[in-house]
Amino acid sequence: MNAGVETDNKRTAARLRSLKGAHLVLPNRIGTFACTIRNLSATGACAEMPSTLSVPNRVTLRMDDGTPERLCDVVWRTETRLGLHFVTD
Repeated sequence: MNAGVETDNKRTAARLRSLKGAHLVLPNRIGTFACTIRNLSATGACAEMPSTLSVPNRVTLRMDDGTPERLCDVVWRTETRLGLHFVTD
């Protein structure tokens, strides 16, 4: 296995380890949650934050590096991490 690449048979794209600052933007842009992106792929990401309790099931991911925003569905969650799947039209 390549260093820095996580694999899982259920994934359609390999996720690369990451440590990027980002924000999860709430619907209607009523607020944001700061987070750290722990891994990233063409189809989704894993976001880490102090608590996922108040995060809704659909958010917009805004990376601090200026990468274009992506609408995301939360596909799994733990107390401190979210699995995000990028919504495609």
